[in-house]
Formats: sequence, structure tokens, C-alpha cells
Amino acid sequence: MTIAPRRPATAPQTPGVRHFPQGFTWGTATAAYQIEGAASAGGRTPSIWDTYAHTPGRVRNGDTGDVATDHYHRWREDVEIMADLGVSAYRFSVAWPRVQPTGRGPAVERGLDFYRALTDALLEKGIEPVATLYHWDLPQELEDVGGWPGRSTAGRFADYATLAARALGDRVKTWITLNEPWCSAFLGYASGVHAPGRTEPVAALRAAHHLNLAHGMAVQALRAELPTRAEVAITLNIHHVRALTESAEDLDAARRIDALANRVFTGPLLEGKYPADLLEDTRSLTDWSFVQDGDLATIHQPLDFLGVNYYTPTLVSAATGEGGHGSDGHGASEHSPWPGADHVAFHRPPGDTTAMGWAVDPSGLYDLLLRLKADQPDLPLMITENGAAFDDYVNPEGEVVDPERIAYLHGHLTAVHRAIEAGVDVRGYFLWSLLDNFEWGYGYSKRFGAVHVDYPTGTRTPKSSARWYAEVARTGALPADAGPGR
Repeated sequence: MTIAPRRPATAPQTPGVRHFPQGFTWGTATAAYQIEGAASAGGRTPSIWDTYAHTPGRVRNGDTGDVATDHYHRWREDVEIMADLGVSAYRFSVAWPRVQPTGRGPAVERGLDFYRALTDALLEKGIEPVATLYHWDLPQELEDVGGWPGRSTAGRFADYATLAARALGDRVKTWITLNEPWCSAFLGYASGVHAPGRTEPVAALRAAHHLNLAHGMAVQALRAELPTRAEVAITLNIHHVRALTESAEDLDAARRIDALANRVFTGPLLEGKYPADLLEDTRSLTDWSFVQDGDLATIHQPLDFLGVNYYTPTLVSAATGEGGHGSDGHGASEHSPWPGADHVAFHRPPGDTTAMGWAVDPSGLYDLLLRLKADQPDLPLMITENGAAFDDYVNPEGEVVDPERIAYLHGHLTAVHRAIEAGVDVRGYFLWSLLDNFEWGYGYSKRFGAVHVDYPTGTRTPKSSARWYAEVARTGALPADAGPGR
């Protein structure tokens, strides 16, 4: 997926139809722990998510990723599905404990062979592989000696990046270091609703910094191993934060959450510094002395594009009572994922919601893309995740009809196209997700896939949204409306 400069669309223009630029990337995405299964095959050892999922009470219904959608054994079928969908790229994650089981030492060739075979099959079908090095499956042995709050984990990650690049660099042109480090740091170490399930606010801030450092070190490691044509990026779940009112108190609450959600990463990654207001907001918790000399220069590496994951906006206000965390859409916990923001309240935005309880609001994506353009005008963007969970089922005719998802995708693709028209350099879009899968703390109760999976049998059934998306990807044209959804 070489990220070539945008070119004007050349297809005939139809009234009401939005034509995406020629060369726009149409993809789909998954994550290793959510789909692979085969938790102990080929020398793989436990990740923090294996441990977390096997801890009673952590995951809904006691679900685990031990089998997941069995992609490890059914990947050939899944590649055929992608080929039928006509996508031009597939974003997958490499499972760190499958490639380097203890997080130390040489790679396990059996683990690498799985990804070699997968990428070869993708390339044979004309589908560009896009590899994400880390989608939350830290080897448990590294957590046991400190995890992401420990500085040494950043160096381990860079070593792992070198191993992956040496094995797959002749096949994979596009690399993403980390997926949503906010979730790894703040859901994993502050609120505890993600693995490893710790509730230590200072550890979460330390983890955020060491994830940033790991990214910078990994970019250096990748560029040392990969051909010059290779492209390296990071994916952030940038929150589009809105204040409930225009009052000074609510605007300050939005500023505070923007610092913790976004600028804790974009500051050092894109500007080489942590925001002064973030440091002040968290001063009662830490003096940030874990940021050592030279760290910011290491973190501030040139990127070929920025990956953007978006699902729903974030609506906040100043809290009016004791404490204010409330429902922020990231999972229920007595512990806040927002260190230093104890007096911020979260609100559910108005309008329709998905099965996750997340508001359907494409305007948030449009506004977010314009903000990124204003902040970093020369940095290309890629929508690396966007999608929705709904209560899908196979009807008596053997079909999965999901007009709600089609409407969601249509609205958000319209927002992307509007942003492109406004001058934002958006190079592609990856639908989340290819398959229904293990949805982290929700287990198998939430279905994000374009392809329905019957978990007892593993049977795959493309939903009506998959056929709809396939047509948009094939033509590069977004119809004027979402249609009937069949």
C-alpha cells in the first residue's frame, strides 16, 4: 500500500454520487488476539490478554481468545473473503508472543511462518498487507517484570520490531508501530477494564510515555531494516472532545480531556514535547521525571502518515457533584482512566447509538480530520479503523441484513469525502472489522464485523454491509444515500 499522492478522481461524475480520489486505499482491519485463536500453537506463550481473559470476572461471560474466530487455521478462507470483497489492503496485527514468546531473544520461526504465508497469500490476491506491530498483546513475561510502566519494555519492543522487519520487510511495505496506545496505557493501567487490569494512575502516565518511547525506538529500528520505499506510521484513537456548553468550566474540562486523550501522544510524537497544561494538570500525581534526556528526540520521528481510529465523539462538562468520571464509553469501572481529571463529567451525545452505546455522529470524524489538518497540514492521514457494532443475526434465509451498519458507514464515508473536498489529505479507509470477533472486555457479545461468524462452527457469512462496502471499494463511488441495506 504505497501511499502515493492523491490524484483527482477520473470516473464520470454522477449527480449525488461522491467519487473518491484515484488510488484511494480501501481496506479492512483485524487484531491478532481478537481473531487468531491457537493460543498455544507454534510456541506461542500467554499475552496479558490471555491472562486477563482467564481471570474470573474480567470478560463478559468468561469469554477468552483461546479459539476466537480460528483465523490461525482458517486464514486461507479469510483471504478469499477479502478477495471477494475487492479490498485493496488488509491491516492485521502481528502477535508479539507468537513471534517472540517471552518478549526476549530470537524469533520463533514457526510464528513468523504464519505471517509469511498470510502475506504471500494476500499479495497473490492483489491485497497489500499492512502490519501493526502491537495491538495490545504484550507478552505476559514482560508484564511480570513491569510492563509498559517499566522503561525496559520500550527497548524490548524495538528489538521485536527488528525481528518482524527482517522477516517480513520483503513482503510488507506499510508498518504501524502501535495501535491506540491510549487504550494500552489508560484502560490497561488506570481504569483496569483492559489488560493487564491495573488501577494505578501514575503507572498509566508512565506507560503512556514508555509507549511513546517504544514507538520512537521502533521507528528507528524499522527504518534501519526496511527498504527506503517502506512507510511507517502509528495509529491513534484520537478523541473528538466537545464541551457540553460554552461555559468556561466546561471548556476547561474539554481541554483537560483533550490533553489526556490526545495531546499526551500527539505532543511528543508530532511536536517533540509534552503539553505544558498536561504536565500542570497531573502535577499532583507525578513530576514526570521518568522522561529522560533524549527521550523526546527519540519519540519525535518523521511519519509517513498518521493512522486515525474514530467511532464516536466525546462529550464532557465540569462535574457538578463529588467526582465526575461517569460513563465515558470505555467500559464500567470504579477507577477512572483520566488521571488528574477527577472533576470532569462525561455525557452520552444525543442521537442514535450502536450496540456499544456509542453515539452515531459522523460530524465528529469530519471535525476531527479538519483539526488534524490545521494542526499538521503536511501530514497525510489514513482512517485505520471505523465501524460499528449492531445486534446482527442470520435470518431464516441464511442472510445477515444490517442496514444500520450500512447507514453508519455511509455517513462516515461521507464525512471523509467532505474532509477531502475541504483539502484534508486522507489517503485511505479501513473498515473495522473484517470479522465478528472477541471484543475485548465484552467477549463475543458485540459484533463489529462485515462478515458474521457463528462462533461454535466458525462459519463465515458476509453481511449485507460487506456487499455494500465491496461495491463502494470496487467503484470508488459513494452513492447518494445508504440504500435499502440488502
